[in-house]
Amino acid sequence: MAISMYQASIPVFVQFLNSLSAILKKGADYAAAKKFDPAILVNTRLAPDMFALARQIQIATDHAKGAAARLTGSEVPSYPDTETSIEALQARIAKTIEFVKSFKPEQFEGSDERKITLRVGGEDRTFVGCDYLFHFALPNFYFHTTTAYAILRHNGVDIGKRDFVGVLKTV
Repeated sequence: MAISMYQASIPVFVQFLNSLSAILKKGADYAAAKKFDPAILVNTRLAPDMFALARQIQIATDHAKGAAARLTGSEVPSYPDTETSIEALQARIAKTIEFVKSFKPEQFEGSDERKITLRVGGEDRTFVGCDYLFHFALPNFYFHTTTAYAILRHNGVDIGKRDFVGVLKTV
């Protein structure tokens, strides 16, 4: 049985965005228990030249909504990247989940060969849909969700691999 572009994208985005929301809640709970401002977590980065937690989440959601839209030939919604609190980041994640879940499998028919052009590093890059999903969108999505996880874990939030992976779909 062949896997569809829908199966390779939408359920993956939903699973990991839900996990991202859950670990972010654990971060908020941790800040409350330790009595520090959760904005500290929102603005924390792993290294001086890396993006902070808020930006990691913004980019992860951008890749999820961007992939769903581009693969189906739909308009990519624009979010303003102004989130400065855990609550605002949670709202962004929820809005992204709602958006990606709005797509139906039939909208992805032929998307493996769809030409997708976007600016990467200041230059236009054109991909076919399959290469875009598997070699650009998903790796970037995983990188930024993993980095968000690492920032929270590095700061003492009690999370592990099960939290990162989230609820697995089983037979």
